[in-house]
Amino acid sequence: MIGFNKLEGFYFVGIGGIGMSALALYFAGAGFPVAGYDRSQSLITDSLAEAGCEISFTDDVETIPAKFKNIANRNKVKIVYTPAIPEESRILNFFRSNDYKIFKRSEVLGDLSELTDTIAIAGTHGKTTVSTMTAHFLKQSSVDCSAFLGGISKNYNSNLITGDSRFTVMEADEYDRSFHRLKPLIAVVTAVDPDHLEIYGDHKSMIAAYNEFCGKIRQRGILIVNYSIRKKIECPEGVSYYTYGSEPLADYRYFDIEHKSDYYRFSIKTPDGIISDIHFPFPGIINIENLTVAIAVVLNCGVTENEIRKAALLFQGVRRRFDIRINRPGLTYIDDYAHHPEEIRAFINSVMEYFGNRKITGIFQPHLFTRTRDHADGFAKILDKLDDVILLPVYPAREKPIPGVSSEMIFDRMKLTGKRLLEMDDIPGKLDVSRIDVLLTIGAGNIDRLVAPIEQKLMKEVQA
Repeated sequence: MIGFNKLEGFYFVGIGGIGMSALALYFAGAGFPVAGYDRSQSLITDSLAEAGCEISFTDDVETIPAKFKNIANRNKVKIVYTPAIPEESRILNFFRSNDYKIFKRSEVLGDLSELTDTIAIAGTHGKTTVSTMTAHFLKQSSVDCSAFLGGISKNYNSNLITGDSRFTVMEADEYDRSFHRLKPLIAVVTAVDPDHLEIYGDHKSMIAAYNEFCGKIRQRGILIVNYSIRKKIECPEGVSYYTYGSEPLADYRYFDIEHKSDYYRFSIKTPDGIISDIHFPFPGIINIENLTVAIAVVLNCGVTENEIRKAALLFQGVRRRFDIRINRPGLTYIDDYAHHPEEIRAFINSVMEYFGNRKITGIFQPHLFTRTRDHADGFAKILDKLDDVILLPVYPAREKPIPGVSSEMIFDRMKLTGKRLLEMDDIPGKLDVSRIDVLLTIGAGNIDRLVAPIEQKLMKEVQA
């Protein structure tokens, strides 16, 4: 634990977040006392408690464990917080007013990135899936890795993977310019669609931030970029540069895709030859593209072709990323974290491609008022491709309401006749199972709390 060995504990303000929880698990596993606050209990906080973390769900200074509350220890502990925590948080302000060392999650991740050969996956969409695929390939090979993931890997049932390897896979989060803290050996950029404009102001500034991230790549490192955005991303001097995609000139190109009954078969051209006849039992052409860049990364880490074939066949996916909960004749239910119009477009197109002409019903919860305001037209356009749509209220996350901004902005722009506005509490009670063929839940907010009740209702009624 270079750089952390003098510390006596970590306190995480917002410990239940997907990124924060991976760090908490990491330090708990390394033997440090770990505690934290989150506003609500979840499966993630349950797993943290099982790992020995002390967690409270009340934003009250009295809930802080003595080790961290004792001001005399303020230089012996590290306080980590996420920007999702409101500025008025009592716990956060206790640490601030008493001059504790307080760090953003990205700062701690940045420190860890300097200790290993970091593989950083960036992009406005696809980074969680690509990160998880990359970690899976490395873990299933003789190379091995550790990984901090932005989702729960189904293969490893965790967002933290530990191993005995010089490689660590990390998601490079563009929000709040967090990815500028990382110093990767290998970096990937999957997409640079306009997002987080409340941070960057405009798309041009956001792309400039991505190029600043690429400038952090170590000398003699590697940058791998989606071919479609090659003209937007600049490669720094002293760094090897590759592209990926389906385009003929891409350095890593997937081709000859065959959709079998329950898997894809395809090939990948690499700078060193062709890996043919890859079998991949996971839905969505977009995931073949994600798999291609993951393969590009791990080939540069020393993973062999035979190891790649085996790992591709065994990949189970990520919770809330094209997460197939039910797949029976006449009834399919898929949950997905997509929250940007381009992510939703890729998800819906993949569903339509994989499941053919079946009727598709979507339940969508917009995430953030600013994103709803900035992309209402885009959301409406892609949701109109579905047969039926239920819109839920905007999930605010870290934001305050914006006058005039609501789910109705999307609803009013949609041309689809089969559309409804409902509250979270209306679901799953108002779901008519007899009208459902393929059901999608879509969004990055607390819509995940509906997954289990919906799944239970669907299974109960089809078994009746």
